[in-house]
This record gives sequence, structure tokens and C-alpha cells, in this order.
Amino acid sequence: MKTFAESALSYLDARAGSVNRLGAWNAFCTLGLPTTVDEVWRYAPLGDLDLDKFSLASHNVVPALTAFAQALAERAGLVVRVVDGYLIDVTGALEGVGVEVTESEWSPNYESDAFAQLNCALTPGTITLRVADGVNVTAPIVILNTTTSGASFPQLRIALGRSAQASVVEYVDGGVDALVVPLTEYDLSDNSSLQVSTYQRLDSTAWHIARSTGHLGRDARLRQAVISIGGYYNRSRNDADFEGAGAENELRTTFLGSGHQVHDFRTRQYHKAVRTRSTLLSKGAVADHSRSVYTGLIEIEKGAKRTDARQTNHNLLLSPHAHADSVPNLDIRENDVMCAHASSVGPLDELQRWYLESRGVTRPDAERLMIQGFFYEMLATLPHELAGVVERDLGETLRQVEIVTP
Repeated sequence: MKTFAESALSYLDARAGSVNRLGAWNAFCTLGLPTTVDEVWRYAPLGDLDLDKFSLASHNVVPALTAFAQALAERAGLVVRVVDGYLIDVTGALEGVGVEVTESEWSPNYESDAFAQLNCALTPGTITLRVADGVNVTAPIVILNTTTSGASFPQLRIALGRSAQASVVEYVDGGVDALVVPLTEYDLSDNSSLQVSTYQRLDSTAWHIARSTGHLGRDARLRQAVISIGGYYNRSRNDADFEGAGAENELRTTFLGSGHQVHDFRTRQYHKAVRTRSTLLSKGAVADHSRSVYTGLIEIEKGAKRTDARQTNHNLLLSPHAHADSVPNLDIRENDVMCAHASSVGPLDELQRWYLESRGVTRPDAERLMIQGFFYEMLATLPHELAGVVERDLGETLRQVEIVTP
């Protein structure tokens, strides 16, 4: 078996004409893998990560859709199928919506991010979903993103023209003993509106290290939901850059941890223009010996007057062995703003449980009802055509989780 570097260099040799790829690979080699000495990777189990266990995935095998993926596809106006980062097919057609694959050119944006540089070097290409100016896409667009095995580097760009509107759902699955490093950008032109939901259900042996960035023009609106169930180590960094006055971002992240999983969420809302608004809500539950980390940063640049930015993080502990860390941060360089942050970590509320039990609900059912209610606020933001499918799947997963409470 080739080492990871040998596999990567062989891949790059086959694309010798790409200066960007080689530059990104050299940048990765210079940076090296991060260590827990770096504060932003402090809680990650990086000692367990050995790149030489992985070789680059290919798209030679296209697995059949799971029943859940099929159910999502049946409710979509357009389905984009991606396997190991390769665009396989596009099913359906929507007026004003196009899908294409282009060469990656994102390397300069991620100078200090080793995994992003790795993605820029080894991605099969940038899959661009483009919505034309003034187009209102009423049917949901579904992206089915599957990893078979090995290492995959999907790269996605969603670009909305002026005054365009769209709703996108991405479902991520597969990944037995795999390394999955997605890189995503959302480009929202002036007065456009995008609702995007990511549902990550990778195998429990997978490493998932994802990063997304939203670029918001004047009066643009980005509503983003990130739901994570799978992965051995699941890291999701979600950034938003407010580049135009009046831009708004609502970000909701949620997770359910079990076994020895680690869910690591990082967010950064960077306000650079006046009258911008961000609302961030992160909620999750950890059971067994699983752990979670939330680190959020609201950054307000000088001159971004009348910004309104808020972040909230709530964590449920479903086992005495589970652990959650919450680290909200504010970096404010302007006086005329409104900001707030809050966080909590704790078990299920005993009084609420007693209330349900006093009305004849058994303790196990009461606990699961409370947890489902805890998650409902997050699922309510999904497109109505898809919310029921995701809620049922999450409920099935929850029934398999052992809850140990005082």
C-alpha cells in the first residue's frame, strides 16, 4: 500500500498542469498537520490520526442510494449526486439553475488551514451550483454526497445571483474507515437568499473535517443548518463574512454524540459592514463516553455600526461519562453595536421529567420526548418537504442511544 504522500503525489503528477494544486500541496507540506498545542485544535484527538492509513478515493465504485437518500431525492426538484468528491450525475432540471465542475482556485483563501490546503490540492474539482439573477427556486435542491473509503476531498460552491432565492439540502454518508475533508463556499450576491441544510451521517469510524464560508453581499440572507450524527471525529467550521450593508446570517448547528465520538464545532461571524445581523444557535447532546466542543467567535470590525450579533450554545449530558466544552468569544472594535452570548452544559431537567412521569409517561419515554423537544427547534428550520424525513431518522438514532441520568 502506498503512503498517503505517495498517493497524493501520484494524483498530482496526473494533473501536472495545475499550478494551484501544486502550490496548495506545498503549502500543506510547509504547514504540516496541526497539533493540540494549537489552541484551535486543543480538544481534537489528533494523536489518533495517521494519514498513511488512507489513500485517495476514486469514483470507480458508485454505491446504490440508501433508503434515506432515496427518500430525500424523491422530494427534490434537482438532485446532484457526488461520490468521493466526483460529480456523478445531475437528475432533474430547474430553470435558472446550472451545475458545472471547474478547477479549484481557492488555495489563497486558506493560508493557515492545513486541511483546506489539502482539499485544494487533491479535490477532483469544484462543483459549482449556480442560480441566475432574479430566479426564485421553489423546489428544494438535494446534494447526495457519499464517500466509499480512503480519503476524499469534496469541494462545493453555491453561487446566487442578485435577488435570487434557493433552498439546498446536502446529505453526507458512507465513509467506513475514511477521511472526509469537504470545503464549501456560499457566494450570495446583493438581495439574494439561501437556505442550506447539511445532514452528516457518516460511519462511526470516519474522520470528518469540514469547513464552510459564506460571503454575503448587501441585504443578502443566509440561513444555515448543520446537523451531525456520524463520524469518529466530526469537526465542522462554519464562517460567515458580512461584506455588504444589511446582510443577515442565521446559523443553527446540532449534534448527537454516542460511543467515543468527538463533535467539534467552530464558528466565526465576521461583521465588516453596517447594519448586519447574525444569530447563532448551537445545541447538542452527548451520551456514553462521547465529547463535544463548541468555540464561537463574533468579530465586529471598526465601522460596522449598528451590528446586531448573538450566539447561544446549549449542551445536554446524557451520561456521567460524557463531556462538553463551550467557549463563546466576542471581538468587538466598534461601539455602536448590540452583542450577546450565552452557554449551558447540564443533564436533562428533573422537574420537566417529573412533570411527564406524573402524567403516566414512563421514564425512558419521558427522557426521549425531552431530547426530541430539545432538537425540534433545530429541525424546524429545514424545508418542510424534508423535515419529516430527517426527524424520523434522528428519532431512530436516538432510540439506539443509552441514556444514563441522575
